[in-house]
Amino acid sequence: MMLNEEARMKHNLSMRVCFALFLLAGFPMEPCAALGDYHNHSQEPPQASTTNPLVEEMKTLDNAFRDIVSAVALSDTPKVHASLQSLHGTMEKSHEGIHAGTVILPKNALRSKEFIDRDKKFHDKLDALDRAAKRNNLHEVLRITKQLLDGCVQCHQTFRK
Repeated sequence: MMLNEEARMKHNLSMRVCFALFLLAGFPMEPCAALGDYHNHSQEPPQASTTNPLVEEMKTLDNAFRDIVSAVALSDTPKVHASLQSLHGTMEKSHEGIHAGTVILPKNALRSKEFIDRDKKFHDKLDALDRAAKRNNLHEVLRITKQLLDGCVQCHQTFRK
């Protein structure tokens, strides 16, 4: 009986990973003219730029999520944890840029406080993903990854042209 339950859970997990991958395919990440092409499709990490920390945060997130989705599909929670390490400090730099006026949101710029609040909650979820990955809790990793991807889409719809 336990074996059937485990097989059913693995099947459900596989279906969720396929759904997450479908979501990624269904929401292409086109370049934003106001931000530039921040999606680096190469395997190399993004190069640092002094012009826009938000662009750098998005590049880093894009690269990390490509690795995270692949790791989730392969049930590789240590790789999920490793992929998250590149994100440390990116949020703070973006928020500093917004407060200093060097970063202007391309859409709904007057709602920057809302953006910052969303971004903080997003990074809290990244921390939760990291904790789940460290515990090797694949079910929780998958659940949080889907929430994070949904958050990306919602934020882009609100703040990106």
